[in-house]
Amino acid sequence: MKIRYLGHACFLVTSANGTKIVFDPYQPGGFDGAIAYGPLTEPADIVVISHEHADHNFAAGVPGNPQVIKGAGVHSAALILFRGIPLKHDSSDGSKRGDNTVFCADIDGLRLCHLGDLGHELNPSQGAEIGAVDVLLCPIGGVFTIDAAGASQVMRALNPRVTIPMHFKTPKISLSLAPLDDFLQGKKNVHYQRASEMTLTRETLPQEPQIIVLDPAL
Repeated sequence: MKIRYLGHACFLVTSANGTKIVFDPYQPGGFDGAIAYGPLTEPADIVVISHEHADHNFAAGVPGNPQVIKGAGVHSAALILFRGIPLKHDSSDGSKRGDNTVFCADIDGLRLCHLGDLGHELNPSQGAEIGAVDVLLCPIGGVFTIDAAGASQVMRALNPRVTIPMHFKTPKISLSLAPLDDFLQGKKNVHYQRASEMTLTRETLPQEPQIIVLDPAL
């Protein structure tokens, strides 16, 4: 499995057989220019959308006429099963920002979980519903999602082998998000990939839980 961080909460995941999946595509220039990452240029087979906000749901901007997956339940595309778990975009049962769907997918023998704009910590039943996770794509920037402390709690609840931070402040995001360093402070086993892409297999998963920082590609 190849994982490429495009920016914000958007990833391009490519399976061993070449199936390309985009998670949470943003609208370039969205929110009056607050999203300054560039347009997506690589065609995809599947687009997965956690919720209907412009920095997560711009399927129209993904080339290749992909199949779009959204909402709770089990979805099948290109022989991959995606499971949507209905959670919330805030800590007030969705009263502020609505619903958010966490998506888990089994790809190349690895369980990948994209948390979307998860806005609250996980209670034991929610953690159990998500289940075992190998690779966690986790928002950390606060304000609109869980913050550094909330992301740390979610990591403890799910205990993934790899956590990749997303949805944080960068020079191309003028939303009032916290920077990456707020989350990384005091963390052990942090690996800076110094690239936007990495490859993972069951055999190359780290033995100890690790945070891997990818650079936004766009």
